[in-house]
Amino acid sequence: MFTLHRSRETTRRLLTCGLIGAPLFMTVALVEGATRPGYNPWGDYVSKLALSDQGWEQITNFLVTGLLMLGFALGAKRAMPSGRGSTWGPVLLGVYGTGLLLAGIFVIDPGNGYPVGVPAETTLHGTLHTIFGAAAVFLTLPIACFMLSRRWTHGRSGKLWIAYSVATGVLMLAFFVGSWDGPLLGLYQRISIALGWTWIVVLALRLRAAIDDSAAQPTTRSARVEAIA
Repeated sequence: MFTLHRSRETTRRLLTCGLIGAPLFMTVALVEGATRPGYNPWGDYVSKLALSDQGWEQITNFLVTGLLMLGFALGAKRAMPSGRGSTWGPVLLGVYGTGLLLAGIFVIDPGNGYPVGVPAETTLHGTLHTIFGAAAVFLTLPIACFMLSRRWTHGRSGKLWIAYSVATGVLMLAFFVGSWDGPLLGLYQRISIALGWTWIVVLALRLRAAIDDSAAQPTTRSARVEAIA
């Protein structure tokens, strides 16, 4: 029983990584975007914050939240040992976390007037960032939404989860496509990112609740037996 309790607590802590990573990434990105000299949050990608002499702040943001997401993916696998999405769901979440790490390691190229006075250029480093940022971050998470949308299907809560997960995946992809060009590409990208991180928070809460329910059931059965005796 003690070993089972410790295992459950470990899983809960790993799932908490998802609850921490979401607000951490968005808070850093929003504050940096609003205060960084010469940076336009409406028209510049979040990744551009990894440039300039303050770029280490966003690079750290990528790396820390990437590690947190890997922890969350492990927790999701422990919380979903079987059933719909139990294999590919955590794998996709792990790829998402890996993509964040790689986006921090391979910094985006300067362009669109930022950093101020630095000419635009295309490098291997920046190309790798685009590949990992686009494929591993903005594609794998919507697929995870679709993959795990039918994890819970019973009752009103299950139907709401299906609708919410599918809508999140679709809207993430739509705003990601909208961020390819235009004066508001930074805004559209942020909306896509916020939708994804919010879904991760909701998923983490559902998985933690499922663990708590499973922990309470044996206690409830035991109490009933004692009451009958």
